[in-house]
Amino acid sequence: MNILVCDDDKAIVDAIGIYLENEGYKILKAFNGEEAIEVIRDHEIHLVIMDIMMPKMDGIRATMKIREENNIPLIMLSAKSEDSDKILGLNLGADDYITKPFNPLELIARVKSQLRRYTTFGSLETRSNVYQTGGLMIDDERRTVTIDGKEVHLTPVQYKILKLLTANAGRVFSIEEIYEKIWNEKSFSPENTVTVHIRKIREKIEINPKEPKYLKVVWGVGYKVEKI
Repeated sequence: MNILVCDDDKAIVDAIGIYLENEGYKILKAFNGEEAIEVIRDHEIHLVIMDIMMPKMDGIRATMKIREENNIPLIMLSAKSEDSDKILGLNLGADDYITKPFNPLELIARVKSQLRRYTTFGSLETRSNVYQTGGLMIDDERRTVTIDGKEVHLTPVQYKILKLLTANAGRVFSIEEIYEKIWNEKSFSPENTVTVHIRKIREKIEINPKEPKYLKVVWGVGYKVEKI
């Protein structure tokens, strides 16, 4: 398993590298977000440990870039402990969050947990085009959507929107992003169009559309499918 460690503090990168190499992992290193993205493009990476505060490109922007192309597990690392930083990182696609200073045993445990989840579920998604979070499952080969085993019938556009969000569960997409990815054209006042489709999808997949379990709004940002 190849793990990318990205932090502008070389001592921290080296220390994490030693801990994980002792567990049998191969470590690749980067010292800012731009370098991290280059490493991921050039190597097969199975997990990323990403600091937030870095020069050139910080961890938040790097995470957003990575999530445009890749669903590998990503653990965010930062000296900041405020809930707002954790929430922002998780909403933008991080799978876990560790605050400095950290216990090496906790870091190792979290890495192993994320890799177990990735090898169990992530490889399933890649091979069979199945995307799942909680009881929501999309089988893209059969183009079916099920909730707790019961099939739900969506229109083609509704299906594309739900697939986009479910395949990137946990990541927040703006209304403009959703419109441009689904309709393949530049957005121009897309709020009504996207909002109507989101509402219709909720009516079909949620027990209580007013208190959704899966398809949620992040006020002032966009929509996401909750990672469960």
